[in-house]
Amino acid sequence: MEILKTKYLVSKFRYEGIYRKEDLEYPEEALREAIINSIIHKDYLGPHIQLRVGLDKLSLWNAGTLSKDLRIEDLKKVHKSSPRNKIIAEVFFKAGLIENWGRGTVDIIDCSKAAGLPEPEFIEEQGGFTVNFYKDIYNEENLRKMGLSERQINAVKYVKEKGRINNLDYQKLNSISRQSATRDLSELTGKLIFKQTGKVGQGTYYSLKTN
Repeated sequence: MEILKTKYLVSKFRYEGIYRKEDLEYPEEALREAIINSIIHKDYLGPHIQLRVGLDKLSLWNAGTLSKDLRIEDLKKVHKSSPRNKIIAEVFFKAGLIENWGRGTVDIIDCSKAAGLPEPEFIEEQGGFTVNFYKDIYNEENLRKMGLSERQINAVKYVKEKGRINNLDYQKLNSISRQSATRDLSELTGKLIFKQTGKVGQGTYYSLKTN
C-alpha cells in the first residue's frame, strides 16, 4: 500500500470543514482488501503476486484458482471462506486485518461503487486469480457490460475526446440516419451516460454525466 501511495497512484485532496482529506484514485479500503486476499489465498509454490498499474486500470494477480465449490458470481455476495493458507489467514484475523470471513470481495465491490468507480472485475486466468480495478466508469469494457452498442461506444469515446456530440456528429461518426442517431442518443440519455443540453433541434448537444 505504501508503494502504491508514494510511487504509482495519484491522490486527490478535498476539505471537510478545516481539515484536508486525501483520497487515492482507487479506494484505499478496496485495494487493501484485495492485497490481503492475494496473500492469504496465494499458491506459494507458484510465481510471485503481480501488480500492474496502467493509465485507467489496476490489476492484481496471484497464483491459485478458486476452490471447486466457489464460482466468480459467488464472490459478489457473502460466501463461504476457504483460505488456501489457513495459518496466514488466522494470523491476519488475530491482527485485525480481516474483520469478517467471506465478505472481502463484497467490500471491494461496495467500496469501488461508493467511490463512483465501475465494479471491479474478478477473473480466473493463467492458473491464478485476477482483480481488475477500473478508474474510468466510461471505459470500453464497462460500457459493454452496460449493454451499449458499438455505435454508442464510439459516441462515448468521441465525447471523451471532444467534450460533446450532437445528432449530426453522431450520424457522421457512425454513417447512420438521423432517426437512428436520435434513437441511440435517447438510449444513452436514458441510461444516464449522456446528459442533454438544449431543446430538441439544431442547438441540442450531449455530454457525459459525471461519475
